[in-house]
Parts: sequence; structure tokens; C-alpha cells
Amino acid sequence: MRDTNAIAPIKVQFQFDFGSPNSYFSHKVIPGIEARQGVRFEYVPVLLGGLFRLTGNRSPAEAFAGIKNKPEFGRLEMHRFVARHALHAYRHNPFWPVNTLQIMRGAVAAQKNGTFVAYVDAVFAHMWEQGLKMDDPQVIATALDAAGLDGVGFQARIEDPEVKQQLMANTQAAFERGAFGSPTFFVGDEMYFGKDQLRDVEEEIQRSKAERP
Repeated sequence: MRDTNAIAPIKVQFQFDFGSPNSYFSHKVIPGIEARQGVRFEYVPVLLGGLFRLTGNRSPAEAFAGIKNKPEFGRLEMHRFVARHALHAYRHNPFWPVNTLQIMRGAVAAQKNGTFVAYVDAVFAHMWEQGLKMDDPQVIATALDAAGLDGVGFQARIEDPEVKQQLMANTQAAFERGAFGSPTFFVGDEMYFGKDQLRDVEEEIQRSKAERP
């Protein structure tokens, strides 16, 4: 019999796009937070390019081009984060930025066919550890096959109208909740942006747990 007095789990959401290196970093750090806090992050694929169009935002590489010292500090901060969390497999992708439309649709398709966890792990690794050109259909198919996923059937799945519509809906919903980039996190209704706020995300999870009866 279902316990009608059971307390619903704290809702923690991670809105991501594979094209964001900070989403990769967050993906690698999230398991530790889940283990410490006894929660599960809901991964929500969104299209970063779509969020940029909806909000008028631009990537940091574009927005800060020509600004002296800020990009240099950004690289320093990234190196510190990598060292702090021992993310030594990370490599800058020489093809970045890439068009992530195909692989983000693929994430939605993977949710539908039950391969989401393996797919997300594989694509993040191909993008930010192996440095592959993950907007080339042949490269994508070969990489997915190597990961034990169906690279051959990938192209057909991402052309499914339901898959396309779901990615669009995820992106629109993210925008309506206040998102403007990736990674974006929600703990309940509280929004956080960027890998540097993961500590705040964890503190909000702790606070939310403490408030429960």
C-alpha cells in the first residue's frame, strides 16, 4: 500500500548542454553531491544555442573577446577547479565551439530508449576528454558505437519529431524559469548558474532537508 504520508524527495535539476565545458565539470562533480546528500539530480537536456537566442546571451568566448585579463582569469579559475576535483582527464576540445543540436537531440532520444546515463557519460567524455568533433555525423556514430551504443541508429532517432519537440520544450521551459545558459541548477524553485555555484547548490539541498519534518 502506498504511504500517503511519505515526503516527496527534494527536486534538484541540472540543465545542461554538452557544448559547455562547465556542464562537463558539473557532471563530474554531481555524483559526490548525490552521495553526500542522498539526492538524485534530474538531468534535463537543453539547447544552449536556443537559450542564447531566447535571452540575447552570448558565449563567454564571444562576449569577453578583446577584454584583457578576464579570459586569462577564466582559464586560471578553470585550472583551479580541475585541480581541486582531480578532473585530470579533461582536455580542451580543439573543435570547440561545436553545434550541439544533434547530440542534444540524442540525449532526449536516449531518455526515451533507456540509454540516457551511458549516453551522457559517453558524449561528455568524447567532447571533453577525447576532443572529438561532435557535430560531425560520422564522428558521432563511430564514437557511440565505441561506447556500446547504437551509432548506426542514432541519426534516425534524432529525426523523430517527438524528440525534436521535447528538446525545444525543455529549452523553452528553462528560459521561462529564468535560465540563460548552461549549466543551470534548480533546487526546488531556487536557481543557480555555473559550476562555481555547486557549493551553494549543495548548501541549499542541506537547508531544504533540514526544514523537512
